[in-house]
Amino acid sequence: MSDSITFLKEFLRHPTRVGAIAPSSPGLVRAMVESFDWQTVRNVVEFGPGTGVFTEAVAKSLHPEAKFVAIEQGADMVQTTRQRCPDVNVIHGSATDLNSICEAAGIGQIDAVVCGLPWASFPESLQTEIMDVMLDRMADGATFATFAYWQGVILPAGLRFSKRLKRSFSEVGRSNTVWRNLPPAFVYRCKK
Repeated sequence: MSDSITFLKEFLRHPTRVGAIAPSSPGLVRAMVESFDWQTVRNVVEFGPGTGVFTEAVAKSLHPEAKFVAIEQGADMVQTTRQRCPDVNVIHGSATDLNSICEAAGIGQIDAVVCGLPWASFPESLQTEIMDVMLDRMADGATFATFAYWQGVILPAGLRFSKRLKRSFSEVGRSNTVWRNLPPAFVYRCKK
């Protein structure tokens, strides 16, 4: 319950940065985590962990030799994720600073990106900046997974983001809809 309160407070303070009123459901977490081959990925980055529901699942799935860093802008969300996942390197920062964060964490090219950012609420300039820095840092064959709410897909920013994924990745797929999520969502699964 405290995660939900933290999430709602952060949403009310920064609706375009959070993008939802509640943490992701267990079904959406499963759909996201199933996007990766955890036996082969070694350098993992998470954008926008929120209250850490994906972070916790990723930490349980990681190969023992993997490096993992989660990047979150909201100070309350950082605290919540650090409490939930004390062994994870949770950085209070921006995805746009990916290169310096990876270098500080000893991460070279990225094999997997787990993303909880609200792409449909971002202006084109921010979508482009994050995607460009991420793609430059990703290894060939790396995997990117992010989720989208169905109502956001029809917004101009959501449509622009979907087109950007198709231009940027060699493979773009979608999971089934997770209806037991507030609001219903699906996962984009992309390969560079």
